[in-house]
Amino acid sequence: MEQLSLIGPAPSAARTLVDDASGRIVYQPELVPAPECAAWFAALRDGIEWQHERRPMYDRMVDVPRLTAGFDCTGPLPPAIAAAKQLVEARMGLRFNSVGLNFYRDGNDSVAMHNDRTAELLPRSPVALLSLGETRVMRIQSKARPRRAIKLALEAGSLLLMAGAAQEHWEHGIPKAREPVGARISLAFRQRPRANETV
Repeated sequence: MEQLSLIGPAPSAARTLVDDASGRIVYQPELVPAPECAAWFAALRDGIEWQHERRPMYDRMVDVPRLTAGFDCTGPLPPAIAAAKQLVEARMGLRFNSVGLNFYRDGNDSVAMHNDRTAELLPRSPVALLSLGETRVMRIQSKARPRRAIKLALEAGSLLLMAGAAQEHWEHGIPKAREPVGARISLAFRQRPRANETV
């Protein structure tokens, strides 16, 4: 998985942000044409049963500042997710069995710095993040000091690939926006182990 990259033709050149022993992070803008972006966004915004989660933090329960949903890709999928999965898999030349969705309703919605839980993924398997809706800035930073930091505007129709050891050495998050911003939906495609697989 270390050398995994995007394959095949694409409308815009991919940007390699990290490619070393700490992992591989590649940003591909304009993977999905604008009409499909708009149609998929509307279908997911209006057709998904979004969850409003609460989580313990210190000594109290707090609202998760975004809406979430998730699907096992081995079963039937909503048409927009199935189409997005097919496109992402064709671009990357591999298969995913799980997709997690985040719905950022406005600039007040966010996700704290984190890495995907490696215990829930096949070892060093890629995570492919597809963005729909308004552009939001993602912060990516190394865990090791001195910190290496990247600010990346995730545009509608873009794909962010995090592969190899990236989840072990890098964190990512979507901070609250200082300026007014519209809604964004992200689809995170992952490879999770099955019940009979060991990690």
